[in-house]
Amino acid sequence: MTTVIDGNGIADGIRADVSDCVETLADEGVVPGLATVLMSDDGASETYVSMKQQACEEVGIRGFHHEIDPDAPADTLFEKLDELNDDPDVHGILVQMPVPDHVTKRTVLECIDPEKDVDGFHPENVGRLVAGNARYKPCTPHGVQKILAAAGVDTEGKDAVVVGRSDIVGKPMANLLVQYGTGGNATTTVCHSRTEDLAAKTRAADIVIAAAGVPEMIDGEMLSEGVTVVDVGINRVDADTEKGYELVGDVDFESAREKAEVITPVPGGVGPLTIAMLMYNTVKAASLQSGVAVDLP
Repeated sequence: MTTVIDGNGIADGIRADVSDCVETLADEGVVPGLATVLMSDDGASETYVSMKQQACEEVGIRGFHHEIDPDAPADTLFEKLDELNDDPDVHGILVQMPVPDHVTKRTVLECIDPEKDVDGFHPENVGRLVAGNARYKPCTPHGVQKILAAAGVDTEGKDAVVVGRSDIVGKPMANLLVQYGTGGNATTTVCHSRTEDLAAKTRAADIVIAAAGVPEMIDGEMLSEGVTVVDVGINRVDADTEKGYELVGDVDFESAREKAEVITPVPGGVGPLTIAMLMYNTVKAASLQSGVAVDLP
């Protein structure tokens, strides 16, 4: 019997824990604050930021939103980041990607104070993650760890395949899986667009984490019996629906569930965890910066 993971339910539990920590901080006069910065007129980006701000409000985190004209000089964004770095009411900073072509993404990440980098993408935080001393785990990979734990999937000694090598998901996910300790200790293979015979790699895996951004690229024929499948992908494909499209993952769900013991759906799987872990990191940032201890599981 295949277990289909309810990402919303797991995320609800994390948000409840975060809300309790917000109350602990409030008792000491600390209100966690998350600043979002949008330098884009992309509709999807605007929606994502709105969802993050709403999630803040629901758990008691103070939200600060800043919009910058996408045609403005890059220095306009960097000056705003300097201002937020110096603002004691702001504990976490998130710049919604993508930024315009005339703004260098790497420079944006480097301009955020590492202690306020709740995405975990600043080079200092990446280095701490690789060294096994993470300040903030990137939200989506951390959410995947929470899903595996909630499903009772023990990663120790297992063969895990991560399909995708992005800085946002693939690389940090692989690093978390190989770390010594709970949620790690897996033998991890990272596959990507240059991998030969991808199916042979995925069929040999106990755990497959799909994060390549290619609709339904992994099907049941590429999986072994009893595998755990975590689908990070979220892709729009044309469909005969009211919106003219539907959302699908990187895994062909119906054929994969015939082989999988545990599988995440799209939507409703990993997605809700990404925002929940952003709230988690923001509260952790407030705790670290204020010196007020909280009990984050």
